[in-house]
Amino acid sequence: MAVSGQRSEDAIEVRLGALWTEEEEGRWHGGPVNPGVHQGRMMDVLFLSPAYPAEMRHYTRALASVGARVWGVGDGGPPAELQSDLAGWLSVPSLLDEADLMRRVVDWLGPRRPDRIESLWEPLVLAAAHLREHYDVPGMSPSIVSGFRDKELMKQRIKAAGLRVPHSARIRTISEALEAVLRIGYPLILKPIAGAGSADTYRCNNAAELEAALLRMRHVPEASLEEFVEGREFTFDTLSIHGTPVFENVAEYLPRPLIARTVHDISPAICTIRDLGQPHLQGGIALGRKVLKALGMGTGFTHMEWYLKADGEVVFGEIGCRPGGAHLVDQMNLTCDTDLFTEWARAVCWHSFEGRTERRYNTAIVFKRARGDGRITRIDGLDSFIAEHGQHVAWENLLEPGQHRRNWKQTLVSDGFLIVRHPSWEATLELARQVGERITLHAAP
Repeated sequence: MAVSGQRSEDAIEVRLGALWTEEEEGRWHGGPVNPGVHQGRMMDVLFLSPAYPAEMRHYTRALASVGARVWGVGDGGPPAELQSDLAGWLSVPSLLDEADLMRRVVDWLGPRRPDRIESLWEPLVLAAAHLREHYDVPGMSPSIVSGFRDKELMKQRIKAAGLRVPHSARIRTISEALEAVLRIGYPLILKPIAGAGSADTYRCNNAAELEAALLRMRHVPEASLEEFVEGREFTFDTLSIHGTPVFENVAEYLPRPLIARTVHDISPAICTIRDLGQPHLQGGIALGRKVLKALGMGTGFTHMEWYLKADGEVVFGEIGCRPGGAHLVDQMNLTCDTDLFTEWARAVCWHSFEGRTERRYNTAIVFKRARGDGRITRIDGLDSFIAEHGQHVAWENLLEPGQHRRNWKQTLVSDGFLIVRHPSWEATLELARQVGERITLHAAP
């Protein structure tokens, strides 16, 4: 995360315009049904981390495009490319120090109150909920958001609704881990209580592997130890208004994320599925809808993962009240030729949805990892693949020669990606396979 250079911690506000006019102060904020001006005023949205991760900039622009004035809070200065979309900016020393963040936001706003308070970055969704509670702003409460953030609380609430979740335990010490193993058994998964993606996530097949994983997890205060579920792994992604999905998506991980995060010499892919009516998907979709009700989902994105076992049993994985990362929203947009960045903004501001939902393509994103270390020296196979299948390539975003390769263990995007799409599932998988096998990035010091 970018942090600005030398600055006084007291000089934290960057004004791009007046915050609210005196006439507007004290006016009640409402839930408009049409974009634009509502009751003679604009919608004011406080957006935490509107520039990081990079895709948040799309949501910032989207908020401005549907008639919102966006008040950004970040740990650096406002990006030049967003200045026309921002009404104001508060720079804080650290977005992750929630108590300090809230104090600075409250001091900045004074007696004024925004209409909406949002964040789509996983570490800040609870801070946004606490600010909503402080200002009595519509949106999900801290109690509800905690069910999407705390993996053990999440499973408890879902299990209480009669849904199948992995057997698990919350652990803080090695002794608690050893006690949990006696109940859960091997193989198992060790991961942070409040993690995202597959960071700090380990499969443990025996006591020695568990001990090694616990040593690597010493920086994590709380962890979840859970049953490892064998099977295919899918997503269930939604954009909801008042808990009711107005857009749904299912994608399959190829291979499962834990493998993708631990094996370098593969090209992992995620593929959105065009036909959601297939019988083998119905259990996961039904599970996902019930999970939203069990957790009290309000308005916004969710990203859920679930497993399909060989015997047909469907098992919940985990869920977050934010969009999937690694360009999954771009994939969903390309699947339906829609714009979910704008539709999210429309949903949270005006509780309306105008996007396309017809699924026209299966869309696969294939992540590439260079051979060697250092800077990219050449790319083999790309030109011939584009010449042969260019009509099915929706986005090519590989690192260019001369650029330094990324740490593949820290970002699934790795050294770039191609997105391919096709109406046929089999054809899409074949395109993804060819991207994996034919295109090679080389790096050298």
